Amino acid sequence: MPYTDQQKKEHIRELQTYLYGISLFDRRIPQVLPDGVYDSSTVQAVKAFQRAYGLPDTGETDTATWDRIAAIYRDYLDGAPAAYHVFPSRSFRVCQGDSGELVYILQAMLMKAAAWYDNMPKVAVSGEFDEASVRAVRAFQSCCGIDDSGTVDCTTWNMLVRFLEDKA
Repeated sequence: MPYTDQQKKEHIRELQTYLYGISLFDRRIPQVLPDGVYDSSTVQAVKAFQRAYGLPDTGETDTATWDRIAAIYRDYLDGAPAAYHVFPSRSFRVCQGDSGELVYILQAMLMKAAAWYDNMPKVAVSGEFDEASVRAVRAFQSCCGIDDSGTVDCTTWNMLVRFLEDKA
C-alpha cells in the first residue's frame, strides 16, 4: 500500500509534537506547533535539535534524527517528576485572609499531614487561608518546634515539604 499524503502529514505532526515537548525541557530547541506541515519553523527546530544532540545539522529528519528525537522525548516523559516551585521567595508570608493557588497547595499538604497524624487538625482545601488553616499551620509548627505564628513563611513551608517527602 502506498504512503498517503495524510499519513505523511500525521508523521510530520508526530515529529512536531515530539519537538514541541522537548522544547518545554530544552530551551535550545525552538517551539514548533504541530500542524503537519514541514515548514521553515520545523526545519529550524530540527536543525536546533540536531546541533544540540550531536547530529549532522541538515534540517532533514533522517532515521538517526527521528530515532534520537523519539528517544529524547520518551526520556523526558519517563523521567523523574519535575519540581514545581510555588513558594515565591524567602521573605514571602501566607497569612489569614490570603487566597489562591499557593493556599490550595498548602491546604492539600496540611490535609495530607493530618491523614498521617491524628493530632493534626484537618483542613478543607478551599484556596482561602481561613481560621481552620491557621489552626492547622500552628499545630504543624508546634510539632516541628518552630514559632507557631499560624503564618506560613519559608521555614514553615520547607519543614512541611520535607515532612511530606519523608512520608512519600
